[in-house]
Amino acid sequence: MSAAAEPDRVNPGGDGPADGDEASGDVDARGGAGALVIRRAPTEPRAAVLLLHGGREDALEPPPLMNLPAVRMRPFASDLVRATSQERVLIGRVRYRHRGWNGPREDAVHDARRALRALLDAAGPVPVVLMGHSMGARAALRVAGDDPQVRGVVALAPWCPPGEAVGQLRDRMVAALHDPADRVTQAGRTWEHLTRASAAGARTLGIRMPGGGHAMLRDARTWQRIATSLTLGMLGLAPLPDPLARQDHSGATYMTASQVLAETDGRP
Repeated sequence: MSAAAEPDRVNPGGDGPADGDEASGDVDARGGAGALVIRRAPTEPRAAVLLLHGGREDALEPPPLMNLPAVRMRPFASDLVRATSQERVLIGRVRYRHRGWNGPREDAVHDARRALRALLDAAGPVPVVLMGHSMGARAALRVAGDDPQVRGVVALAPWCPPGEAVGQLRDRMVAALHDPADRVTQAGRTWEHLTRASAAGARTLGIRMPGGGHAMLRDARTWQRIATSLTLGMLGLAPLPDPLARQDHSGATYMTASQVLAETDGRP
């Protein structure tokens, strides 16, 4: 990805009703400008989800108020809220201090780590799933090994540079959704990342999306349905596709979007 460019603008390189006992809407976890913003906070969570939106390869300024990568994740958050209306699932999102990854600074990783710690503090000892898009997916994959409560990662059109670390994904579930026609991040590099993660001890699944590109706009409902179904499955609240449900590490497996929906809830 080229320097100082939005990952969705560069060439490849390299709300459901709230229950009466919970807070709904975006609320700072610590009442200030912390790394975690809570969308829904049940009084006694049984599970938790952290959403991580995308950003730029290099940009030190803070994200603007109207931040398109963050806007793209709102429908995914809303779908999770609707799908878990009868469950006590805490849902939060990361707040980045900087707009970009910024090379060896890895600013998104530090903010993801801070947000995950805050989420764990807020939710208690419950299973956690990380759902990220593009740069946010890369950050989620990097911090997935920070705590054993993290069950897995749902990576949407992830940014997976060659040689990215995978050892931290041992004993985690990793599902990656990618449109092979994505012109920003490369699906081939995602599949290579899954192959190495599987060899390192992760249970992996690659899902070839029929469209949507990097921004996940076309056929957006399919992206949201699959992402939500996989998240609920990793939390133990819904069925999982067979490759993730198996306890063995038999190598990376790939499915189409329709195959995944047929094996999961297939919610409308």
